[in-house]
Amino acid sequence: MPRTLLAATVLATFTLSCAAAAAQGQERPKVAQPAEPRPIPPLANYPRRAERPLPQPPAPPTFASVELRRYPGIREAGQGAAAAGSDFFAVVNTRLGRYAKADGAKLAEWAGDPTLFVHLNACLVHEARLMCAHSNFPHLPMVSSVEVFNPRTLAHVDTVSLGEQSGSLTWIDRKDGAWWALFANYNERGGQPGRDHTSTTLVRFDDQWRRTESWVFPPSVLERLAPTSSSGGGWGDDGLLYISGHDAPELYVLALPEAGSVLRHVATVNVGFEGQGWAWDRTANREIWSIASGRTVVVTHVPPLPITR
Repeated sequence: MPRTLLAATVLATFTLSCAAAAAQGQERPKVAQPAEPRPIPPLANYPRRAERPLPQPPAPPTFASVELRRYPGIREAGQGAAAAGSDFFAVVNTRLGRYAKADGAKLAEWAGDPTLFVHLNACLVHEARLMCAHSNFPHLPMVSSVEVFNPRTLAHVDTVSLGEQSGSLTWIDRKDGAWWALFANYNERGGQPGRDHTSTTLVRFDDQWRRTESWVFPPSVLERLAPTSSSGGGWGDDGLLYISGHDAPELYVLALPEAGSVLRHVATVNVGFEGQGWAWDRTANREIWSIASGRTVVVTHVPPLPITR
């Protein structure tokens, strides 16, 4: 290497080393020093656009159910039904009825104060309590509660106020030491501005009704719920979640995802009732008690599904 170039290289290296040493040795002030404010940056522009759709799994299989019995002329069969032991229950807004499975005879009834009870929906029997989802649908803002009744006398015995949540409470269930609740959202009547049926949310609560996790529904289910939401649902003995919409005679079978927040649609079951509130009879073999038009209670058997989760 020529001496001139070598000298220049050594000088440059020495200069950089001195600068680095000076920076490292720069005194740090004890407090921040005043500085001139910078101008407001120009507005960034991120226009809305049609995003590439997320990949979706193949369509799940569809299975048949077996209708076992119908009970016509049940006065309260306007929102949902439930059953346990030798009894079944029907619910409509502010009224409940208890009936005998054997012959459909009415055993008890209850009518609530309409200034307190607005829209009772799906109910279930859990540990000798009849527990019903309740909301102020179609009024806004959406507020919800769980109303508890004595399953023999139908006396109202307790209430759990959930206040404003992410929608309108339509059904609850109990699984794995937690409460599960569905908060419905609607495109039209009863819908909160800025939300639609795609905002429908499944929420898990602890024993003190504190929210712990939540999930949304996949496009394959949402397109069949539109423009309303899920009115009935519950966990099957196979560990899968079964839900219905408001009108379609179908159950959508879902599993919790291995990752993310979108439930997995693993099967569909054709049924003979049109959505609305329903419940598993956990004293029977995979029986669902529901309602159909004409104030009718419907009993349906859902055979075990031959699917791998």
